[in-house]
Amino acid sequence: MLAERMKRLGTENAFQVALRAMKHQEEGNTVYPFHLGDLNFKTPEPITEAMLKAVHDGKTGYCPAAGILPLRIALAEEINRTRKTSYTPENVLVQTGGKPVIAKFLLGFMSEGDEVLFPNPGFPIYESFIEFLGGIAKPYGFLETERGYSIDIDALEKSVTPRTKCIIINDFQNPTGSEASREERERLAEIILKYKLMALVDEAYFDIRYEGKSVSMLEIGDIRDNCVLLYTFSKKFAMTGWRVGAMFAPTKYIPQLSKLNVNIESCTPHFTQYGALEALKLPESENKKIIDELRLRRDVAVKLLNEVDGVHCPSPNCAFYLYPNVTKLMHKKGFGDDYKTFAEDVLVKTGVSFCTREHFGKKAPYETENFIRLAFSGVNCSQIEKACEALKAYAK
Repeated sequence: MLAERMKRLGTENAFQVALRAMKHQEEGNTVYPFHLGDLNFKTPEPITEAMLKAVHDGKTGYCPAAGILPLRIALAEEINRTRKTSYTPENVLVQTGGKPVIAKFLLGFMSEGDEVLFPNPGFPIYESFIEFLGGIAKPYGFLETERGYSIDIDALEKSVTPRTKCIIINDFQNPTGSEASREERERLAEIILKYKLMALVDEAYFDIRYEGKSVSMLEIGDIRDNCVLLYTFSKKFAMTGWRVGAMFAPTKYIPQLSKLNVNIESCTPHFTQYGALEALKLPESENKKIIDELRLRRDVAVKLLNEVDGVHCPSPNCAFYLYPNVTKLMHKKGFGDDYKTFAEDVLVKTGVSFCTREHFGKKAPYETENFIRLAFSGVNCSQIEKACEALKAYAK
């Protein structure tokens, strides 16, 4: 009795990997959970206290669909400071996390039969929602380089047709941990303007940075009228379960996009917005504690993974994912390109649980190398060391 479109709805397969890892652990085995991009940090106490105070103050009813005004003001100020924009509260719609921004962007700007360019490998919800809503998902890929991974811009532009209406750009990327260079951003901007595309700029990991400074696509002012920005509190403030985020869009689109809030969830929970408001008031030292620990985990993991025979792992400057090349290891162990059997064998023999390239979109015909994704946001340094020792022994 389900609607036909339900057959087109995908999922976030990392949760399936998590279920398999949990079963293995329940059988009495040690598991090193590198599969899910969650954080094993407590939300900073001032945020929790502000949320609880809002509950006690009776902030438990409906609020404006666009979000409470103090939070929208603070969000506009935050993005203007970090992205060199000139947003006002009228450009901001508070959301229940980042995923609703993806869905509402597509609902608002993609008609059935329209083509949408999306990153592959990439966050699987992009492709899932494009196809679920009747669009045509057109992947663009990445090239392995000395600095990690870069967008295959030439191939991306060649895939544009008169039916292409939107593009999704995930800078500071999941799963590769890559970021666009200045040249890549400029080329992307040229493509957006040349073909009159509407762009979703997903910068969920903008603030998860270890060296250098993050630069946003939105600093290219010419494209702002063609862009919707995805912002989330989940990563920077260890608030994954709070489900608070925001959509930034040109003012002319806000009234219609706000109706989607009214129709789908009415509003983001009133009290969690006060927690989010407090988060934006925190000194940078609070976020620095999380970043410093993540940097330490990254450095330990990259060093030890590169000591595993058959593994090559670049060191990302942003996000909390590693995307090592495991082609030699998989072939050495006799798995060829069989990701599923390889991942199961590694889990059973080492306890290391991870996602593979296949969890982030369909592998393109030209891809000849094999990759896995390791999230180091939910494992401490001791676990990383033990996991890598187990992988070294497995590789031998």
